[in-house]
Amino acid sequence: MKRILGSLLLLVFFTLSDLSAQGFAGNAPFTFGEELSFEVSYGWLNLADAKMQVSKRAQEQNDKPHYKIDVYGKTKGAATIFGKVNDNWGTYLDMETKLPSVSYRHIEEGKYRKHEFVHFDQKNKKATMKLFDKENRNLKETKDFDLPGQVQDLVSGFYYLRLQELKDLKPGESIVIRGFFDKEIYNIKLIYEGTETLETNLGKKETYIFSPQLPKNKLFRGEFPVKVWVTKDQNKIPVKIKANLFIGSLNLDIISAKGLKNN
Repeated sequence: MKRILGSLLLLVFFTLSDLSAQGFAGNAPFTFGEELSFEVSYGWLNLADAKMQVSKRAQEQNDKPHYKIDVYGKTKGAATIFGKVNDNWGTYLDMETKLPSVSYRHIEEGKYRKHEFVHFDQKNKKATMKLFDKENRNLKETKDFDLPGQVQDLVSGFYYLRLQELKDLKPGESIVIRGFFDKEIYNIKLIYEGTETLETNLGKKETYIFSPQLPKNKLFRGEFPVKVWVTKDQNKIPVKIKANLFIGSLNLDIISAKGLKNN
């Protein structure tokens, strides 16, 4: 179960990584101090909490201001029987280019640990990965990668989606998206399915629906196992994510939203 929870969050944030075909919607719909909280459930079981958080102030990287954005996932209750998950994915997103300069992962799943930083040189199409030991103290490995062009990372991709002009999309349209994760370049087709009105913890929301086309795997069922609902307003926040497993489905539902730019 702990691998399923980690994979769900990974798939959701990564598969929405680059909608460059659409063009920017203008000013960023998110701002410093935004915090989105979610509950992960399987049937009637509440398995985990997840949080997406933008830093309260700009952070410097390469002498330029950045959004520091973190995504947290942590098991709770009965789910800890299968092994505790306490994961943190993060990015430093350039406020001007809206591209990541640094991404990082701190993974704690049962006894498994991984601490990784990736430094991006978007101009020269290079990335450098640095992998640390289980205690995140000593550098174990450094590796350089050539990039095919500008890329997003695991976390920056979803915020890049929120920058896009979505209202002109037509149901059935697809976009090939590109991102860098786990030493590889991924190109995945993202399908726009249309709109739907949802009852959420934030009230009734008009939403856009997206489904990434994923390769066959042992965790999820069908060609389009994951659906993401994003509000059809100026904030463009995710309010629901559903992943169809081979048995049942896993749901991630928003429970609170603080510090939104547009109220």
